[in-house]
Amino acid sequence: MNAAMTEGAENIPETVDVVGIGFGPANLAIAIALREHAQEGRPLDAVFFEAQEEPTWHPGMLLEDASMQISFLKDLVTFRNPVSPYSFVAFLHERQRLVDFTNRGCAEPLRIEFAAYLRWVAEAFSDVVRYGSRVERVTPIRIDGEVEAFDVLVTSADGVHTVRARSVIVAAGLRPRFPAGILPGRRVWHSADHVHRVGELRVPRRLAVIGTGQSAMEVALDLSDRFPEAAVHLVSSQFGVAPSDQGPLVNRIFDPDSVDLLFDAPDAVRTRLDALHRNANNGVASTAVIRAFFDRMYGDAWLGRERLVLHRVSRLVALQEEPSGVQATIHSELDGSRTLLDVDAVVFGTGYRPFDTAELLQDDAGLLRRDDAGRPVLRRDHSAALTEPGTARLVLVGQGEHQHGLTSTLLSTTAVRAGEIADALVAAVGGNHHPHDTSAGETADDRKGTHVAV
Repeated sequence: MNAAMTEGAENIPETVDVVGIGFGPANLAIAIALREHAQEGRPLDAVFFEAQEEPTWHPGMLLEDASMQISFLKDLVTFRNPVSPYSFVAFLHERQRLVDFTNRGCAEPLRIEFAAYLRWVAEAFSDVVRYGSRVERVTPIRIDGEVEAFDVLVTSADGVHTVRARSVIVAAGLRPRFPAGILPGRRVWHSADHVHRVGELRVPRRLAVIGTGQSAMEVALDLSDRFPEAAVHLVSSQFGVAPSDQGPLVNRIFDPDSVDLLFDAPDAVRTRLDALHRNANNGVASTAVIRAFFDRMYGDAWLGRERLVLHRVSRLVALQEEPSGVQATIHSELDGSRTLLDVDAVVFGTGYRPFDTAELLQDDAGLLRRDDAGRPVLRRDHSAALTEPGTARLVLVGQGEHQHGLTSTLLSTTAVRAGEIADALVAAVGGNHHPHDTSAGETADDRKGTHVAV
């Protein structure tokens, strides 16, 4: 890494090899891999811009007792480099918590624990990240009709700056998804903001949570814990809430090696597998959380009270927020009935959508090659296939689930993927290739990304 990249806007370089947008787990893992290359004599100048003021990871869902749903070994480095000083085990050892973690007898860290690990790693890379810096625009720079670089426009408390980079990594995370027509408000929020917003409630009588997955269940239980006198209504499109499929065989779809299999598979096969195995992660909850929810309902029934109310096979069809509360209309698809709920707040655990890099390209959004469904076409190394020739690289992390599989937005392949991306970036600097060549000789496999030289 460039030693000159110290804190302060005056030290933001004008030209670098790599600009990273976002500094969550994906780009943090890439920063580690790039540092390893630098230590081996293959340095790249890189700078990362993060809109948040400090290292954070899902801060709105850092519930005190919530656990991860994956093994601690799926950290930023272990699957790629087990002896890395940035592993979760190294973190526990430095914090003198390794023995206690082992005695806990659970491979899944607490969520607050994993967030602390990510902050610990981020602190070691403070020289290459600029917090409180929002990327507003990415503009392709064309030389002799080819895209050779990108200008990245960044705003911060210090003003507006432009950095030119040969490669740009867009790892801006996911965006909260609300149902069509629903907007957040003073009494309406997404689970992503739950911890920040729940403190605004004052002795609520009735609350509603919309969703069918882990986040919705955790929010419902948290509301019930915080406000034991309130009734919490969970609206699920399922008959109940399905448990996540955590079998060792189906879980292999999250293995790093499976990315190659899925990427090279026919589109129809990938689509079918996505539908078959989406319940390994999306719209499902852990057995422990489902058990806790049911046990509370069961115990309350014996005590003659109803603090958790499950609306099965139901959907929210109307929402009206008023200064004093929210009126939610719930439609049961079982019998067609409608229930009018007057609640103090509504929380949506309705998932996330991938960030669309076209938002940053603005007038040049057509630069991204897209498939028939309008999704960006990526190569195996996660670089975007562009509609114009050139050597500049635009790497889209978390936007390739339709090609790379379910792990695209998950932690499972973060470490290995970071190494692949870093390797490709370093190789690109050393070669005179045109990864975005759109000449007539380009084959279908080249466009897909299976035979692109890096």
